[in-house]
Amino acid sequence: MDLLLHLIAHYGLWVVFIAVLLDQGGLPVPAFPPIIVASAMAVAAQQPLWPIVLVAALAALLADGLWYAGGRRFGAHLLRLVCRLSLSPDSCVAGTRDTYARWGAPSLVVAKFIPGFAALATTLAGQTRTGLARFALYDGLGAALWALVAVATGALFHDAVNEVLARLDSLGQTGLLVLLAAIALFVAYKAWKRQRFIRLIRMARISVPELQQLLDAGTAPLLLDVRPGAQRAASGWIPGAVQATHVGELDLPPQREVIVYCDCPNEASAAKLARELKQRGFQRVRPLAGGFEAWQAHGLPVAR
Repeated sequence: MDLLLHLIAHYGLWVVFIAVLLDQGGLPVPAFPPIIVASAMAVAAQQPLWPIVLVAALAALLADGLWYAGGRRFGAHLLRLVCRLSLSPDSCVAGTRDTYARWGAPSLVVAKFIPGFAALATTLAGQTRTGLARFALYDGLGAALWALVAVATGALFHDAVNEVLARLDSLGQTGLLVLLAAIALFVAYKAWKRQRFIRLIRMARISVPELQQLLDAGTAPLLLDVRPGAQRAASGWIPGAVQATHVGELDLPPQREVIVYCDCPNEASAAKLARELKQRGFQRVRPLAGGFEAWQAHGLPVAR
């Protein structure tokens, strides 16, 4: 524990920079605690706080810039990778796309305060070709605001933070173990949520060739497109598909065969809607394996 406090006391800005860079880079490393601790220690030592704000904001902006560049270069492929690696895959579905599609670049100002949104918003900004200057403006404001809130929290509660640090320091190795255990519990909880969500969306899929056979045979099922309107308009849709993102929008007989598709990792959005339909009595409901991207990869026609 002494070593940890020594690192923050003597290399606080580097600790903050690395923690924020890793956190915003997608690794399960909490960034807020190092910022809060560094700020509380700075207040106790009567040191200025603005360097912590600046370093935290720059680290966040650097990580976001890399995600933005990746989004422009790799698009949906990077989004799929991010969601597959994410400890919160449920945040990688339609809600994030809807929010960015509705508010655009200004949503980056508050993205870091919305659980699960910040991880994808910058990649979406790149994928949707948001201008670099516009991205830098709003993301820079968001990074500065986020860093300012973290530093202000540490400064405001510096007495309580320093008291906790002193208590942990007095416990020596035990204090470090308590801190590591808290971090391990956080990661374990996120991992449990991930596995729970994956089990929730596990169900039989229909492949693109199987769907094409149904369409060619004249026994076409109802196709539901659960992607956001902006994404659907930009990329087109499977001919005959109807847009629907919520079960409440549908008025269908439960005996109808329904195929649901999206353009997201593990067909998460489609699987969620399919499960809701099954809970309402629909028995012949399946997500399309690979979603709209798989349909395009097979060279099949797209309506616009």
